[in-house]
Amino acid sequence: MTTGSGRADVTQNDAMAEATRLDQRRAVFDRWGPYGLLFLSTVIGWATADALGMRTGERLACAVLIVAGVVLELWWNRAARGHPGPSMAGARQYALRWAIAFVLTVLHPLFAFYAALGYFSTERLLPPRLRKAGLFATAVTMAGSQSGGLPPGDGLGWVLFGSLLAANSVLALLFGHFAELEEARGRARVETIAELGRTNTALQQALDENAALHTQLLLQAREAGVADERRRLAAEIHDTIAQGLTGIITQLQVAATVPDPAASRTHRERALALARESLGEARRSVHNLSPVALADGGLPEALKKTVTEWGERTGARAGFTVTGTAEPLHDEVAATLLRIAQEALSNAARHAAAGRVGVTLSFMGDEVTLDVRDDGRGFDPRAVPARSGTGGFGLDGMRARAERVAGALTIESEIGGGTAVSARVPLVRHDR
Repeated sequence: MTTGSGRADVTQNDAMAEATRLDQRRAVFDRWGPYGLLFLSTVIGWATADALGMRTGERLACAVLIVAGVVLELWWNRAARGHPGPSMAGARQYALRWAIAFVLTVLHPLFAFYAALGYFSTERLLPPRLRKAGLFATAVTMAGSQSGGLPPGDGLGWVLFGSLLAANSVLALLFGHFAELEEARGRARVETIAELGRTNTALQQALDENAALHTQLLLQAREAGVADERRRLAAEIHDTIAQGLTGIITQLQVAATVPDPAASRTHRERALALARESLGEARRSVHNLSPVALADGGLPEALKKTVTEWGERTGARAGFTVTGTAEPLHDEVAATLLRIAQEALSNAARHAAAGRVGVTLSFMGDEVTLDVRDDGRGFDPRAVPARSGTGGFGLDGMRARAERVAGALTIESEIGGGTAVSARVPLVRHDR
């Protein structure tokens, strides 16, 4: 498929090729045209010399001027290499050629074929301020030839010469006007070609910069994706394996210290159940699947089960409430709220020494809110470092999870007054 830049390149190349062909043809005429017209004039003049009654001296003068014209053209073909455009050297060449053609036309009117070169070489040889004068001088020569030769023989001849001069002057002005138009069009064509070249260059630079920027963005996106996946895995490990191991250790420690065999067996069974659940969570975390608790039901059931088991393990009073009309949530949203609840409950057990915890899941229009409140010892949120916990995935981890699904997390606590964790996320329904 041809791009816009490719089409512009083709157009520019075609215009440049056409301009080159025209210049080459004009250069051929400028080099060989004067010789051809002088030769044609010489042949016709020599064949009609007797009919015009040319004397020997006039024929000799014509021969000398013809040789002078050939020498002039030979000299100019060498000198023009240093003066490719209109110049004062070109003006001297024009004047000398006109003078030779004028005298030859006076001696024999049919040498006007050679004199007609003046119409075709003004824009190539003369500076703009001299072109009208050059065209008028050529018109004088052509009018003299057309009226029968210079000078006119009588009054009628002068009238005829004047009329022909006026006509030739008008033609000369038209020639000059057309030449100026052609020159202006040539300049416009050259400027257009140059502008196309600049545009193509700028476009190519923009494309190169865009390609480099695209490559850089891909690299940054890849690096960001890798970093985000590392954070996800680290948070998953913290929220699943680390918390599961903590619960297992706690249950085994209690089982080792309880003298009652039945109570000890109960704690060992809880530790085994935690180990199995943690193993399932680890496998699902690696494969980026939903938490185990969400596999058998929706978020309300998973939260109810999580709160109940947490209460059994810690011995604290734990309650769960759902408000509003429960709806099936998108897996990512449900997993986010479940992980936040698990982390908040873990913090309440490890740091708050809470005796009572309440978890509320509220469906409110286009939002879902999760509130976890405890009556523990509390803390000063302003005094908590930016990265809390051993692995740095506590409060920061909960906040990052909420923000990842376009939500927000707020924490209210005071020393001795308990803690309230509230997560608000958009209600994104489950894909069907």
